[in-house]
Amino acid sequence: MKAVYIEVKGIVQGVGFRPFVFNLAISNNLAGWVNNDDRGVNIVLEGSSLNIENFIETLKKTPPPLAKIDSLETKEIKAKEYKKFEIKKSETTSNKTTIISPDMAICEDCINDINDKNNFRYNYALTNCTNCGPRYSIIKTVPYDRCNTSMSDFIMCEDCQKEYEEPSNRRYHAQPVSCEKCGPKIALYDKNNNLISEDNKAIEEIALKINSGEIVAIKGMGGFHLICDATNDKTVELLRKRKNRPAKPFAVMFKDIKQLKEFADFTKKEEEIITSKEKPITLIKAKSSSLSFFVAPNIDRLGCFIAYTPLHIILFKYLKNPIIATSANLSDEPIIRQKDELLEKLANVVDFILDYDREIVNACDDSVVQVVNNEISVLRNARGYAPTSLKAEKKTAKKILALGANQKATIALAFEDNLILSPHIGDLNSITSLEYFERTIETFKRFYDFEPELIVCDKHPNYESTKWALKQNIKTVQIQHHYAHALSTMAEYGLDEDVLAFCFDGTGYGDDGNIWGGEVFLANKKEYKRVNHFKYFRLIAGEKSIKEPKRVALSLFFETFSLDEVLKLDTPTKNAFSENEIKLLHTVWQKGLNAPLTSSVGRIFDAVASFSSIAQTQTYEGETGLQIEQAYDKKIKEFYSYEIKNGNIDLTKAVEELIKDKQKELICSKFINMLVDIIITISLKYDLPIVLTGGVFQNKTLLELVCKKLEKEGKKYYYSKRVPLNDGGIALGQLYSQI
Repeated sequence: MKAVYIEVKGIVQGVGFRPFVFNLAISNNLAGWVNNDDRGVNIVLEGSSLNIENFIETLKKTPPPLAKIDSLETKEIKAKEYKKFEIKKSETTSNKTTIISPDMAICEDCINDINDKNNFRYNYALTNCTNCGPRYSIIKTVPYDRCNTSMSDFIMCEDCQKEYEEPSNRRYHAQPVSCEKCGPKIALYDKNNNLISEDNKAIEEIALKINSGEIVAIKGMGGFHLICDATNDKTVELLRKRKNRPAKPFAVMFKDIKQLKEFADFTKKEEEIITSKEKPITLIKAKSSSLSFFVAPNIDRLGCFIAYTPLHIILFKYLKNPIIATSANLSDEPIIRQKDELLEKLANVVDFILDYDREIVNACDDSVVQVVNNEISVLRNARGYAPTSLKAEKKTAKKILALGANQKATIALAFEDNLILSPHIGDLNSITSLEYFERTIETFKRFYDFEPELIVCDKHPNYESTKWALKQNIKTVQIQHHYAHALSTMAEYGLDEDVLAFCFDGTGYGDDGNIWGGEVFLANKKEYKRVNHFKYFRLIAGEKSIKEPKRVALSLFFETFSLDEVLKLDTPTKNAFSENEIKLLHTVWQKGLNAPLTSSVGRIFDAVASFSSIAQTQTYEGETGLQIEQAYDKKIKEFYSYEIKNGNIDLTKAVEELIKDKQKELICSKFINMLVDIIITISLKYDLPIVLTGGVFQNKTLLELVCKKLEKEGKKYYYSKRVPLNDGGIALGQLYSQI
């Protein structure tokens, strides 16, 4: 007889791992035990060598659907001659390292349960099992046991307890397991907090409200959604007015993939992602349909997802149409997780609220993804994917906390050989957001008994994350923003070599105090050298120019032409100002009064939107990029001229040429083609792998064109897929610089 001890680490708790191990051991005629502790899962096996080998091979190759094995270590031990295989009680150690599982969409088995009239969970809106349901959003600490979740106050009924204790049942130790007898209750309230109805009646009533044109809030898995009929122009327009959201696209939830096919076109890969166990919001091509124009004004892409909780599945039994399902929050604040806060902040937006009494411990927004080069690219890392865990090549000697950027903030932790990236936090532009940022830090510290010995943050002196870091009595290292972007992609692929990194985004604090955003670095894990950047231009009126692309375009005119020449131009940009405004702004530009220098490619996109008459103002980040991408014509192969002098990428010739073009499709196409040519031209000067990073590369058209050209030139290239290319990946890059 052989005996082995196995230690498994990764996402192995709350995912049906122990019952899987139990049944696998029984099928291989093995005795011993399995348990959880706060480092992972421990297994003792006794039996024949062949059966133990079969067990280990099966566990590695086909683990439970939601499990992710990062490491599996085996050592021989002395046999104790166990008579059977059993599941032992969880243990607590002094060193927590088990990885927290993300929340997951409802599985097909649970959908079948809630649709089966003979099942005692028929139409129960909080149904789940070990293969689906909440994890991160309900957990307080590890190990992942019911007593450590927001289900601790709900005592299981006899039927649920029986399933919970039966190792062969898929609800064995499913910590949120419950039913309508013993579990959380659904309740419908009006905006004055008056209770209207409960349980299934509440779901049916709120569906009727949606069908009749009301705007409501419904508690999802990680926070509340604002919801209304996505085909009702009047209602969607009213939601925009109430939420003060003029044009930013709304996400749309559909009953299922069949309904979605009526409203959008998508590839096989996109369908695979939309129907996956994560069910993220996926950006796909809209087609002419009965959806309201106000869902996504002026763009042809939709953020689509299908019902992913049992509550949504039941809701759609009573709905006529797809629904807007956008995060319930105030601008620049995180998603709301409690009814009282929602009533306090959004009573003027919603008419009714559907709530349930299972607490959301950790708020978690919906993930947003797109398909690039037939592969997933995560834009917002949240439900289904986060917390995201990666393995480092070697163990770090210190516990490290990285704080990310100010926009699309996330935090990241390093301990032992684990790199953990938190879910999306949001922009740190309000007291509430900063409180959420601090609460997320405390949450992850509690998960892992983690006290940082080193903090890594951005160099920007006005970032709230930087200010927070410098107040702590802990050693702090500041990493340049765009270098962190490059390192983020390197971390995802475990790169420890020299690379040529193109770091294009909106803003980032440069080493010279200017606003960077169009950088080319020679970089490795320890250092970087800025070898190219877009020639500086001024942002007239500073941050105001971000919302007024015409100011950025005017600045590029001032860089290229004299004042008299600008006044004689007949272009959309020049015509967006009066003569007096142009003269005044020229003085501001000349003297550099509140007109900082920048190399930002994101701002150049804004300028092109103005030049082409797409937009002189914008109401949300990335609006100009989306519309420029939509105007791109792949039949146009020409590109604007540029020069590279002393490392500066000079667009003077491009500006001189583009004022002669009148069609927006021509201007936008030649502009994107120019960016592609710039990247390829510089890439060919170096015999190095290429890294493409920063928010600008979220532009699917640009990224796919660059990748195609690099492949043609035989160049190896990398861009982030699991981790956001935007500032949501900065924390991981900061972390990677220190390990």
